[in-house]
Formats: sequence, structure tokens, C-alpha cells
Amino acid sequence: MKTKITLALAMLACLLTSANNITVSNISLENLNSPQNWVQVEFDLSWENSWRLSAGPSNWDAAWIFIKYRVNSGNWAHAQLNQNDFVAASGSTIDITTDGVGAFVYRDTDGSGDLNLQNMRLRWDYGSIGTNDIIDVQVFALEMVYVPQGEFSVGGTTGSEAGKFYSGFTNLSYKITSENAITVAAGIGNLYYSTAVAGSRPGDQLGPIPATFPKGFNAYYCMKYEMTQGQYVGFFNTLTATQKTANDITGPNGKNQDTELNRNTVSWVDGSASATTTSPDLPLNYVNNNTLYAYLDWAGLRPITELEYEKACRGPIAPKADEFAWGSANIAATAYTYINQLQPNELVSNPEVSTGNAIYGLTNGTPSGPKRVGILAASANNKTREETGGSYYGIMELSGNLYERLITVGNPEGRAFTATHGNGIISAAGLANVSSWPTTNTGIGYRGGSFFNGSDYIRVSDRYDAASVLEGSNNRLGFRGVRSSN
Repeated sequence: MKTKITLALAMLACLLTSANNITVSNISLENLNSPQNWVQVEFDLSWENSWRLSAGPSNWDAAWIFIKYRVNSGNWAHAQLNQNDFVAASGSTIDITTDGVGAFVYRDTDGSGDLNLQNMRLRWDYGSIGTNDIIDVQVFALEMVYVPQGEFSVGGTTGSEAGKFYSGFTNLSYKITSENAITVAAGIGNLYYSTAVAGSRPGDQLGPIPATFPKGFNAYYCMKYEMTQGQYVGFFNTLTATQKTANDITGPNGKNQDTELNRNTVSWVDGSASATTTSPDLPLNYVNNNTLYAYLDWAGLRPITELEYEKACRGPIAPKADEFAWGSANIAATAYTYINQLQPNELVSNPEVSTGNAIYGLTNGTPSGPKRVGILAASANNKTREETGGSYYGIMELSGNLYERLITVGNPEGRAFTATHGNGIISAAGLANVSSWPTTNTGIGYRGGSFFNGSDYIRVSDRYDAASVLEGSNNRLGFRGVRSSN
């Protein structure tokens, strides 16, 4: 009869690293309550360069925590957390999501610097597990940034951005003041954009944008960095054989090889238990839209919309002509030199000073391809927005490195998107199963440019490919996820 789990457990910790070395360690199960089928998962959590501010951006960075488990070496499953029973480490706050899929952990007071949190606990309501079953547990952590609720403006400058949003006149920005429906049409007070630039695909100029479409006014958390190869491997290695085949970026739907290609070092021998990468801190390219959706569903997140993208870049600051994510039109124009290539401490040895730094066509240098997430912040001589390439809220590489995949307002499939999050569970076939997300390549757009593009494509308001429909994958496309704040 299945009544309890044994305390003699096999523990498997997933230690994830990124630009700020976020690490989960010392995982254990404590205070087993067999009659009520729950146990507390205890662990330590640390990462570098954390912050919380009451002024200016008035935000903080956080760790998004979620837990996977398996019974007797079976398939991995998602752990359900209890919203009202947890133990925060000294100096931290824990917010469990209302659906119990995961938790945000962040500083409880203003401050900055490295954060080392010990002996925190989350209650796992495990349901029915057999007596003396052996349980493996993985605790995953992703670095996120809180984007607070508030008004902001999109597009509308004297710059030359293709397909930029505007209201009435092309140099008049459109202000988003709520999550109410938005009328898309010519004229003052409406949101509109031009399709006149040859070759551009900014959208159908139709609407409305429904009230249920996330516009960025409401608060949300955004991944601090683009999705990394290490995060992909952590996801992939929890999948079944069928799910792995569907999400294999080393196969014909990805880079079609196990050796390094354009700085993607992910390797998976068909049928083997695990994928590997020798560059876990580099962003993930060669990923298609199906795997993007599958990862975000599995991680309890959702895609970001193009309106949320503009807010993540500039915050409440009025748009500037031809600006980049760091808030000015100033940009480096000399090829970078790289040291410690493919390593966690990969750096630019010659970042420019007093101007914007970004990985794009003129600075990409050798080797060509995406560079380590957070590389410019780590390399900058002065930790300003321009020199680090950071956004108003401290989100990195929103201009350049890899294209951002965003839900577009430029077609019906995109406009039907709602802020429904993944529940941690994907289909047996390896696909996301969130009903309001696009089910085809239509609905996703591309903004922010890449290591390959010229500076015009990496501008905040540029919408040249905002409603492009692309099949498959390539070396310039990446993604990041978000989650609406409770």
C-alpha cells in the first residue's frame, strides 16, 4: 500500500551555472509528513551581483526555483509546492506562485552584491508515493529580473527604425497606461506602424490587441539572460526518449551534428541517456519554436511579448531616436577580442568606454557567433548601462548576441496569446500544451538582432522582423522567458 516515502533517499542536485554563477547545493528532504503526503525540500542557493533598489528602477533580481523528481529511476515529474508553507533563508523573501509550480527568491531589503542563502525550505506536496521508494530530486534555478507595474511608451521617435510603433505621427510614441485592449489604426490616440520599408515584416496593421494580451503594464519577471546551453541540457536530460527526439537540437531540426557549430557545443548521441555541453554559459542557438515552447512550459514560464520587450529595454523613460537597450544611440564600432573562449569567464579584453557595448556585426570579431551571457557586464571598465549593454531594469543582451523571440501583435495568432504560464508538464510527444500559445510558427516574431546583424536591427524600436514567420532554427535565434507577477 502506498502510504509514505522513505527518508533513505537518493538525492540528485542539478547545479546550474550562468554569468552570475547561480548555484543550488546541499539538497535534502526534511520533516516528512507521511499522513498528509508532504515533505520539505531544503537547499542552499547563491548567486553573484544580486541587487534590490527602492528608487530608480525600483526593482530587484531573483531566482526562479522549481523542482523535478522521479520515483525508482522512472520518468521525471514536476513537484507541486505548497503556497503557505516555506522557510526563507535569512536576508531573503520567498514568493510561491498561486499555482504551486515554482517560487521566486530575492533580497528582503535594499542592497547589492553576492547573495548566499542557506537552509531555505519549500514544502513539496508529493501525493502518493510508495513505501520505501527511492526518490531523486533536482532543484532548478534561473536568474530573473522583476519589471514593476507602470506606464511606458513604445516606438515613435525621429529615428529610422523599420516598422516602429507610433500614435498619429511616426515621431510620436504610443503610451501604454493599462492592460486594456488597444486599437490598431491610423490616427492620434491609436497604436499604428508602417509597412513601407522594403522587405520588412512588421505585421498586418490590424487589431485590436485584446485586453488578455500581455502589454507590459502589469508587473512581470523576465529572464536576466538569454536561454543558455547549460539550461537546455538540464531540461533535455529530464525528458523521456520520445520527448528527447522531439527536442533534439543536434538533429535535423537543429544544427544536425554533435560537434561544435557556431559556438553551439551541445552533443547528444541518439538514444543515450544524457546530452552534454562544454559551454554551458553560452546562449542557446539552433533552437526551433517547438523547443522554445516546450522549455518554457516545462519551466513554468511563458513567452515574452514584443510590448513587454520594449518595456524591459527602456522602462518608463521616453523613447529616444535609434536607441539601443542601454538607452542611447551610442554604440561601439570596433571588433572585440575575446579571452577564455567558451569558458564561464569568457571576456572581452577591449570593451569600449563611454559608449554602448553589444555583440553585433561590427564588434562580433573572431570567433563568430554568440558570446557568453553577461559577457559585456563582466568586461565593462565602468558598470554603466552603456558599457554593460544593460537595460533600464538590469536585463542583459536585449540588443544583439541572439535574436529575441517575441509574441507579435502583427498577426491574429500572436494577438490571441494570453498570459497563461506553463505548468511544468509537457506532452508525451515532447510539445508544450498551453492552449493560448501559438501552435505554429506564426505568432512568433524576432527583435533585438544578433551577433551577425548591423546596428539598425538591434535597436529597441526596430520591428523589421516583428511578424516574420520562420521555420526551423538557425545560428542567430535565441529566446528568454517571463512570468507574470502574482
